[in-house]
Amino acid sequence: MRGAFRLLLGLTTAATLGLGVQGVATASAAVTASGASATTAAGAAETWHWGPTASTDTKGWAGGVIRTTRSGLRISGDLYDASGARTCSWLKIKWLTDRGKYRVATFRNCSQSSTLAFRVNAGYMLSAEAKVCRGTATRITGRCSDWEGVWSQGG
Repeated sequence: MRGAFRLLLGLTTAATLGLGVQGVATASAAVTASGASATTAAGAAETWHWGPTASTDTKGWAGGVIRTTRSGLRISGDLYDASGARTCSWLKIKWLTDRGKYRVATFRNCSQSSTLAFRVNAGYMLSAEAKVCRGTATRITGRCSDWEGVWSQGG
């Protein structure tokens, strides 16, 4: 009885809002026998693409995707290295958490033949920036790009 009343109340509200007969039929088809909504689009993850961000000598670059997860946001992508011997490409990702703290993740790729896939679980963040640098196998030596805005809350 209660489920039928909820269905009737939902249909009445939809008709009152001016969705018309077609909107009411669609709304009734989206309600299952248990009274729960059967929409699948609400569970889909949102994605934002970023990059490519290149070092100043353009021998290293990175790009990727930011996805929503159950525990916040995940930054992932690929780091490319197209340089000569004894040099590496470095990626620094910096994000501002919802608690006002900056966090940094650093990745290195010294292989000219393959890309490095990276992934950072950033959680609930307010903004994220990335820069690509050149360096040795142990540290960044220079030729860094500027911090590029990768993602920001609210656009």
